[in-house]
Amino acid sequence: MRRAEIVLSGDEANLVERVLAPESGRELPRTKASVVREGDKTLLKIEAEDTIALRAALNSFVRWGALASDIGEEVKSNER
Repeated sequence: MRRAEIVLSGDEANLVERVLAPESGRELPRTKASVVREGDKTLLKIEAEDTIALRAALNSFVRWGALASDIGEEVKSNER
């Protein structure tokens, strides 16, 4: 079993947590993911049967998180 953990902190950690939590409940082939809040940090934990599945899941979650962060920044700048 392959494992990866991404630690998020700062202003976007809450936003990214809210966006990624529902995605972590979805079934991805050969992969299990969870989003956990620990204090002021958000942890994204991914386990996969093989390196290919781990890489694919990491790419997906990182892109979803980056998209959520970008959208959050755009909304903030439009509110000003």
